[in-house]
Amino acid sequence: MNAKLIETHAHLYAEEFDADRTTVVAAAVAAGVAKIYLPNVDAASIPRLLATEQEFPSVCEAMMGLHPCYVKENFQQELAVVETWLNKRKFAAIGEIGMDFYWDLTYKNQQEEALKIQLQWAAKYALPVVIHCRNSTRETIEIVKKQKQKLSGIFHCFSGTLAQAQEIIALGFALGVGGVATFKNGGLDKILPYIDLQHLVLETDCPYLAPIPHRGKRNEPAYLPLIAKRVAELKNTTVEHIAETTTANALSIFKQG
Repeated sequence: MNAKLIETHAHLYAEEFDADRTTVVAAAVAAGVAKIYLPNVDAASIPRLLATEQEFPSVCEAMMGLHPCYVKENFQQELAVVETWLNKRKFAAIGEIGMDFYWDLTYKNQQEEALKIQLQWAAKYALPVVIHCRNSTRETIEIVKKQKQKLSGIFHCFSGTLAQAQEIIALGFALGVGGVATFKNGGLDKILPYIDLQHLVLETDCPYLAPIPHRGKRNEPAYLPLIAKRVAELKNTTVEHIAETTTANALSIFKQG
């Protein structure tokens, strides 16, 4: 495959990669991955995030944000750290932000407030946003709709309905497609055939959600071609066309096109 791929969501700085991070990045590049975007999760992850970006400057680019699963009582202090970094240097996006109602609703209100604040920062700093919305797609769409400024970015690991996908696209966002597309009961086979390719980007969300045939094992960016192949099957086109289009989409979102 000649066309390059863009990995829009990889937690490469996670401890799961401490033993072989250099090898993992080399494998990704060998597999045709030209760029890897790294979402932040909380204040504690920032040193590892930035160190990974610095170690692989031609491949990795950092985002800055507070992940909803890390929103606790101290979320205001966590957000203060995020804002300090947004004032220090340029990041690819504000992310990963959003709401997660899958495991625990204890901090539901705080998650909503943290999301709204970070969406306002996206407008202030003219940055795209990368949104996490597990079990909260409907609520997240409504919050984004109510923002005064026009926003752009990615609804990462999209798993909603076709109608929700169309709403998200109408808001000016792309859908992040990952390993779930390869799962037998992942549900994306019912949605992706009806979504224009110009609204899709590829991701692994590694080390999580490895595609078939690696499901249940550590995920990594080198598996992105497996996701591109599955999307090509669902869209009845070539892997090269998927790579060219999703790469152009990603570079446009991250303002590098």
